[in-house]
Amino acid sequence: MKKTVIIYGSSTGTCQGIAEAIASKLGVTDILDVAKVTAAQIEAYDNLILGTSTWGAGDMQDDWYGGIKEIKGANLSGKTVALFGCGDSQSYSDTYCDGMGEIYRELQGTGCNIVGSVSTDGYSYDDSTAVVDGKFVGLALDDVNESDMTDSRIDAWIEEIKGEL
Repeated sequence: MKKTVIIYGSSTGTCQGIAEAIASKLGVTDILDVAKVTAAQIEAYDNLILGTSTWGAGDMQDDWYGGIKEIKGANLSGKTVALFGCGDSQSYSDTYCDGMGEIYRELQGTGCNIVGSVSTDGYSYDDSTAVVDGKFVGLALDDVNESDMTDSRIDAWIEEIKGEL
């Protein structure tokens, strides 16, 4: 596997915990809080695994607004990017994992290769901007209402993306 970093934004610790679980399962040692990331740091990596929770009316976690500018300030051409998002499929089923969809849209046209789309089969939600062409743009997780599915969803996603990293 090429040099890989996991970058997360977390307000309550859920997304951080997911980032750490993914890192452990992939054997990745570099995990960064998006609030502290710089464009210069991004340059050192071939693969970026980016994660956010969804807040408000489908927004990225607050630290991502500055962090996405730093990431886009790096040369992303040729880098492989995988996304994961945390959401609440019951209380906010109309904006489920929309934060992940925002990051996806922000990265369009940057030259990176986004991998790891996930089928919507088995998910319960009403709407999500993270769904493009019938699939989530990355790994969608609801660790509040569907925590019993988190590990198996992470494992299946890792199996799909590890050959790309």
